Amino acid sequence: MKLTKTDVGQKAFKERSALFSARQRSAFILFDGQKTVAQVLAATAGMGLVQADVDYMQEQGFLAPALDQAPAPVARLASAELVEHAEQTAAPPEPPSNRTPQERYSDAKPLATKLTAGLGLRGFMLNLSVESAVGFDDLLTLFPKIQDAVGAKACRELERALKG
Repeated sequence: MKLTKTDVGQKAFKERSALFSARQRSAFILFDGQKTVAQVLAATAGMGLVQADVDYMQEQGFLAPALDQAPAPVARLASAELVEHAEQTAAPPEPPSNRTPQERYSDAKPLATKLTAGLGLRGFMLNLSVESAVGFDDLLTLFPKIQDAVGAKACRELERALKG
């Protein structure tokens, strides 16, 4: 199968999104709609790229089948509608987990970085604070500021990562 970069993927790549790992960023460049997934995997095997990385980039909407590989047209929801639809059909909240503060920090830091990076210049100082946070307690302290800046709805996933 041949995959190509999407506009969402190119934007995330240009913004140096925390959703890309270093090896995924390197491989992302190679998806041009001409090479097959197998060819890209072979070319990036030395970096440790695996099929799960490719699947993840597709799930994030960073990669899509090349035009000559695309399935029959299907009605698609706009991204905002898709998010709203996913929230409406989401399962009820899960009970709190027994994750350690370090695990919560590891999950929450990329989310907080993404949210604050999306604020542009008006969130520059907050983004610097997030990037300099060195532990769970630092991120938990910044959470109300992030929530005020981007809104409660946008912070749901971050809140689950920190408190769930």
